[in-house]
Amino acid sequence: MDDRPERGYQPAMRVVSIGECMIELSGRSGASWQQGFAGDTLNTLWYLRALLPAETVTDYVTAFGDEPFSAEQTAFLGANRIGTANSPTIAGKAPGLYAIALDDAGERSFTYWRSEAAARHLADDPSLLEQSLAGADLVYFSGITLAILAADSRLRLIGALRAASDKGATVAFDPNYRQRLWPDRNDAQIAIETGCRASAIVLPTFDDEAMLFGDRSPEATAERIAAHGPATIIVKCGSAPALVRHGGVHETVAPEAGIVPVDTTGAGDSFNGAWLTANLAGRDPADATRFAHRVAGRVIGHHGALLPASDLADLRLAATASG
Repeated sequence: MDDRPERGYQPAMRVVSIGECMIELSGRSGASWQQGFAGDTLNTLWYLRALLPAETVTDYVTAFGDEPFSAEQTAFLGANRIGTANSPTIAGKAPGLYAIALDDAGERSFTYWRSEAAARHLADDPSLLEQSLAGADLVYFSGITLAILAADSRLRLIGALRAASDKGATVAFDPNYRQRLWPDRNDAQIAIETGCRASAIVLPTFDDEAMLFGDRSPEATAERIAAHGPATIIVKCGSAPALVRHGGVHETVAPEAGIVPVDTTGAGDSFNGAWLTANLAGRDPADATRFAHRVAGRVIGHHGALLPASDLADLRLAATASG
């Protein structure tokens, strides 16, 4: 067997994503629901795992409870070749939960139960967190990761991210602002700006940034974030062209024409996973954005946030190609 790394990738890469894996209830039929697992940073890692070479190590860093649903979570992750590094187990805690309901017009609404979730304790133990990030080539987190943590745990996470960066990891961040998770707007602004300062790559969504910071254009978003130090900023704009800022230069990159969305759940998360995959393969930021649009276009053509890896096999092989 040829165990050489795939073209464009470094050998023995390790990718870590930090956040909350929740129980998802969907597809309601009467009183019955379909159970699954999801979460923004998990979704992004799912696409990194599907698109990266098989030998890449992928770990989801969170905190688990000590009850059966947490055991199901770890089994689900393991079955999909995703480890959990040194994620702690918190006695008496359980995963967060959300349910997706559809109205008569087919519009989705979300109800959450997460105030006591185990994942809120993922940064309580700085030693375990440091061990989980040790040796990572890429570390990814989001504004939701920051939002679920108490202020002191948030500071511990930022410190761990900076330490990982000092040791050679590339830190990537999606601000992913969710108003309901931030009772205080000023706290959200401060935390997300701190997340940007700890990161080399930031992958915001313009609508979120306009809501939180009042940005009037994707260019304004990119320049505001650039002032905090990230070298590369990719502003996602839904079906409109994304804005790439790298080396002080702006470039817009449009998605492919003719994409018909079926379900936009996970569109941004899959874009992030694909962009980071292409970046790890050595593609330049604009070219990585083209690839990310292509993957997200595939994902929104199907129902659900997590497209099976087998449905992305051709795109995994295309991740290292330019153009």
